Amino acid sequence: MTSAADAAYLRYQPWRRVVEVGFWVMSMLTNAVGNSITAVMDVHRVGLDFSDWEPVVWESSSSIILLALVPLLVWFTRRYPLHWDTWRAELPRYALASLVFCLLHVAGMVGLRILAYRWQGSVYEFGPPLRELSYEYLKDVRTFAGMVVTIELYRYVLRRWQGEASLLSEPDEGPPLEPVERPERFLVRKLGREFLVSANDIEWLQAAGNYVNLRVRGHDYPLRTTIAGIEAKLDPRRFARIHRSYMVNLDLVASIEPLDTGDARVHLRDATALPCSRRYRADLRGRVGAEAG
Repeated sequence: MTSAADAAYLRYQPWRRVVEVGFWVMSMLTNAVGNSITAVMDVHRVGLDFSDWEPVVWESSSSIILLALVPLLVWFTRRYPLHWDTWRAELPRYALASLVFCLLHVAGMVGLRILAYRWQGSVYEFGPPLRELSYEYLKDVRTFAGMVVTIELYRYVLRRWQGEASLLSEPDEGPPLEPVERPERFLVRKLGREFLVSANDIEWLQAAGNYVNLRVRGHDYPLRTTIAGIEAKLDPRRFARIHRSYMVNLDLVASIEPLDTGDARVHLRDATALPCSRRYRADLRGRVGAEAG
């Protein structure tokens, strides 16, 4: 039976991309409009010799480039996610990324400003590069941190909403009820509740950055591990690696479709199709045949 939380999560999925893109577009648009109005007011208040269109170009060009950098930042944070136990080790990498972020932001917005000023029959002057880059970095490092925090908080909320899996740990006292090195069940935390998922109920697994999504009855439960790490723990008689990013429950394989490239497509009983690379194709065929026999 589908719970209210499950139903809400499933209803959200078709709108997820619209919400995500819309959030960043509206954030940057609001930022550009608000900062433009403030900058124009400051120009008039101080009596600077700038036309009203110039502050609008400054702020708009900055927001446009920041919006263009969002996909790159999303990819980076997915490739190198921050966790409570690893954030200190990741700080140097993120510090370097913030510098690259600043350089791309400055280069992009200066280019847009040059074009806008030429369109107005004027010339844009950035100023002394070292001084201006230092000034921009002090602003951009805060913007970078704010965007990273926003992305990670959103991912955390999604994981808690859909449910996040973890391996059962050894008890403080006495022997474990089941072998820890070959888990038979996984603990899933979802919206403040906890329940157990049998390893045999896992239909397939997909690597996603520092997580592996466990597909169970139409739901994805992210488990913080690598595909190689979970492969070593699951029963090799029941689960097979079919791709560098996928594993499958052999009991659910309906057919294997060979492709002209030498790869294959694995069809499951529920009509799900998974990629199978040529590296694993022969082994999979042999194991599925052996299971059928």
